[in-house]
Amino acid sequence: MWGYVITAVIALIAGGAAGFFIGVQYLRKQIEKMQSNPDMLQQMAKQMGYNLNKQQMQKMQTMMKKQKFRP
Repeated sequence: MWGYVITAVIALIAGGAAGFFIGVQYLRKQIEKMQSNPDMLQQMAKQMGYNLNKQQMQKMQTMMKKQKFRP
């Protein structure tokens, strides 16, 4: 009985940790894609309620290119 409980808890912790790291890698790749695609940046800004002009868009792209998305 205790073996099943301990196994379930260990599996839950391992699954949560693996899911977290997979999610981080996925988001990192999406952000790196977004750096080179101004349409994706514009779409993200519109979803957040911002309407960026060309100058703001260029500034945002340069800021994202300077940013390092590595651990």
